[in-house]
Amino acid sequence: MNNPYSPPSADLQASSSNELELAGRGVRLGAAVIDSLISLAVVVPVVLMFGLEADENGNLSLLTHISLLILGLAVFLAIHGYLLKTSGQTVGKKLLGIRIVGMDNELRPLGDLILKRYVPVSAVGVIPVVGSILPLVNVLAIFRNDRRCIHDLIAGTKVVKC
Repeated sequence: MNNPYSPPSADLQASSSNELELAGRGVRLGAAVIDSLISLAVVVPVVLMFGLEADENGNLSLLTHISLLILGLAVFLAIHGYLLKTSGQTVGKKLLGIRIVGMDNELRPLGDLILKRYVPVSAVGVIPVVGSILPLVNVLAIFRNDRRCIHDLIAGTKVVKC
């Protein structure tokens, strides 16, 4: 029966769902490749201009590794900082229509993204042996059901479609 005096009703189950669609693994890989190519285009000429000091075996010192880490972070911030702060995107993510959000689907502060999402995994990369294993474990974690890499787990973030 249609009662004209009954209060309006709404399907609360459908309206309470605030989940965003997770970005696919392939599109995340594509964004990472784009970002890496952009960073390499900037970092390689700078490194070549200043040169690297390697020992007789071709190994770089810890100080050189740390310097490259700092240079890479500075270049990363110069290229992607504004987009990360304003929309949770890097250039690659923007081009491919995805963005980083917290588990609450809100943008994360730039400092949180840098200090929790990017620096820990990058810093471990300079540690002998572990530094070559963690990046592989990091990216392989994307095959979990929630599609979150280790850096996402550390930062409490996920990557979603825009």
